[in-house]
Amino acid sequence: MTYLLDALQARVGEFVSLRRDIHRHPELAFEEHRTSALVADKLEGWGYTVHRGLGGTGVVGTLQRGRGTRRLGLRADMDALPIEEASGADWRSQRPGLMHACGHDGHTAMLLAAARHLAEQGRFDGTLNLIFQPAEEGGGGALRMMADGLFEHHPCDAVFAMHNMPGIPQGRLVFREGAAMASSDYATITLTGTGGHGALPQHAADPVVAAASLVMALQTVVSRNVDPLQAAVVTVGALNAGRANNVIPASATLELSVRALDREVRALLEKRIKALAQAQAESFGVHARVDWRAGYAVLVNTPAETAFAREVALELLGPGQVTLQGPPLTGSEDFAFMLERVPGSYLFIGNGDAPGNCMVHHPGYDFNDDNIAIGSAYWVKLAERFLGEEGPPARQ
Repeated sequence: MTYLLDALQARVGEFVSLRRDIHRHPELAFEEHRTSALVADKLEGWGYTVHRGLGGTGVVGTLQRGRGTRRLGLRADMDALPIEEASGADWRSQRPGLMHACGHDGHTAMLLAAARHLAEQGRFDGTLNLIFQPAEEGGGGALRMMADGLFEHHPCDAVFAMHNMPGIPQGRLVFREGAAMASSDYATITLTGTGGHGALPQHAADPVVAAASLVMALQTVVSRNVDPLQAAVVTVGALNAGRANNVIPASATLELSVRALDREVRALLEKRIKALAQAQAESFGVHARVDWRAGYAVLVNTPAETAFAREVALELLGPGQVTLQGPPLTGSEDFAFMLERVPGSYLFIGNGDAPGNCMVHHPGYDFNDDNIAIGSAYWVKLAERFLGEEGPPARQ
């Protein structure tokens, strides 16, 4: 345990209360008006120059010290999910049907705790940009902030972000160089045939049979088209067709989630899914329309920045609390778009591995407040190292 961690632990109660206040008042993507106002007011009170409304409800707090030319970005997300909370906590959501089921309230609290410490006691020479992002949960808030000029108004030489993860021991930091999280694309396949009486199928072109065959055919994309050493997911999450047992409907619709950990595999999945849909439809005498919606990119952590981030964790917590190269995840994260523009790294902090701990996006989930001291101490140390005399390691 370091002096820094001890110091932050002693004053973390303020930010536990703040986290629970945010938890009581969850807000969906691009509706984070209360949360962003709270964040902006706190930052201004601590001496940051604050840019409000970036990307709609995004906030950037900037603190410049000395004459250093290095510029660092640290990012936290703020939005909640449309889930009815069942945690039973005293600080549970006060808004029916909405909850912080992914811990963004905790991510915001960790970065705010670091922000205060850095404003009051931080030792660095350069520019610190604290990025509080809206709409991570499928809304593409990172893209909106960048479209509004995030990195033009607030240039960064590197960006970092942290997410909690249930199932990992509380407070453990997990890193991964390279592809760390999957791309996430969405497809709607509409099969249109000719409806008719269920007793007279010879007079119809049945899209349900075509849909059933297509569901099975899609499973071969990963097993027969993707390199076995690569990861990919094709999930048919919904199949909708008809409402009566004696009626052949005129159409059937499939909803797909498509994920990959490699950009080339991502492109291959789109190509093969579209080709299979057309071929299967034709073989059953129906028509296929594929509506492909590109989602989040593959999240790729750059080598030099990940190595630097690991060093900071080892100095703070020691090797027993750090995983240097964790496994990739097929979940997705729009911090990937920031990493396409600026080098950086995305890490995980364990939310706890006790039996019964809920995974994120579960009605019973809650952020582990014991992580606020550790997460904020990590951000403080990383900022002071990156913007200090030694600075980050040279890029290869």
